[in-house]
Amino acid sequence: MAVEFVGMIRTADTSEIRPPSGPAVDRDYVRRFAQAHEEAGFDRVLIGYHSWDADGFAVATHAAAHTERLGFLLAHRPGFVAPTLAARKLATVDQLTGGRLAVHVISGASDTEQRRDGDYSDKSARYRRTDEYLDVVRRVWEAEEPIDHEGEFYRFAGSRSEVAPVNGRLPIYFGGSSADAYRVGGKHADVFALWGEPLAETAEQIAAVRKSAADHGRNPDDVGISVSFRPIIGRTDAEAWERAHGILDTITSRNPGSPGAMLAFPSAERGVGSQRLLDAADKGDRHDRALWTAPAKATGAAGNSTALVGSAETVAQALLDYVDIGVTTLLIRGYEPLEDVVDWGRHLLPLVRRELANR
Repeated sequence: MAVEFVGMIRTADTSEIRPPSGPAVDRDYVRRFAQAHEEAGFDRVLIGYHSWDADGFAVATHAAAHTERLGFLLAHRPGFVAPTLAARKLATVDQLTGGRLAVHVISGASDTEQRRDGDYSDKSARYRRTDEYLDVVRRVWEAEEPIDHEGEFYRFAGSRSEVAPVNGRLPIYFGGSSADAYRVGGKHADVFALWGEPLAETAEQIAAVRKSAADHGRNPDDVGISVSFRPIIGRTDAEAWERAHGILDTITSRNPGSPGAMLAFPSAERGVGSQRLLDAADKGDRHDRALWTAPAKATGAAGNSTALVGSAETVAQALLDYVDIGVTTLLIRGYEPLEDVVDWGRHLLPLVRRELANR
């Protein structure tokens, strides 16, 4: 049984427990971080997108130049680059990296953050635009002759591209937990990305995604499922929990009395996925074998923020619990970003893969 491991590239050594210092883009750190993921056995790394971040296309190209096998999952928000141009940009990076690129499509949860880049559309419109955008991108990749298009958001005539992805198209990952996300993702996603909720709630979301895929005439089993976690491991469960509480203390000391301080937009603009993490945290800090929701509560669910805590053996089994309900991609990132990647490569990933190989 094949399960994909995805990490996350940082352009500098920062996290919720490490305040920024030095340049926002550290070329040497990006190189070392990408190489560490490759050496640890990761399949891909996600390059995130925010209204303040470095350009992901450039980061992917730089990291790819210093690795040989590692794949790149480039987060992309429709609406800021015309889909005809995005199709060519994505195909170009894929060609330059030897077919190692996939795209993670995010429609955008926050009106405030979208407006920082000049987008004043509402959330419903953003999902309709994403749907049309992905239709156009795929048409550009597949077209053998110039194409025309006239839709709600885009209009062009005679578009053509001399460059296509190495394999004809890129894998499309899609994130979200709203009804609109299920609808658009069910139509387009090769892999649908969720944040780390308890097993029962995750199973409910998987069922919703698969129903949407079926409603679009697709085989539901053709849609992979990604779930994101922040593993915290130690030599024993007790050591891991001691480390976990130290991480939580650091997070709360940076934002005393203000659990939403790490959000980059008003708390009322949280996406459905973030609110689901907070709902899980309200039911208790610990769930299932090793899921810990306290970091989500402490950060206001700023991004993927639930942890799996325990020894490498405990966390490996917890990850496998999600595989057992249909998860195909495990996206993990650490609070000590580079050190955690090295540690997971030595102790965590081999355990999961060994168990899967014996099934």
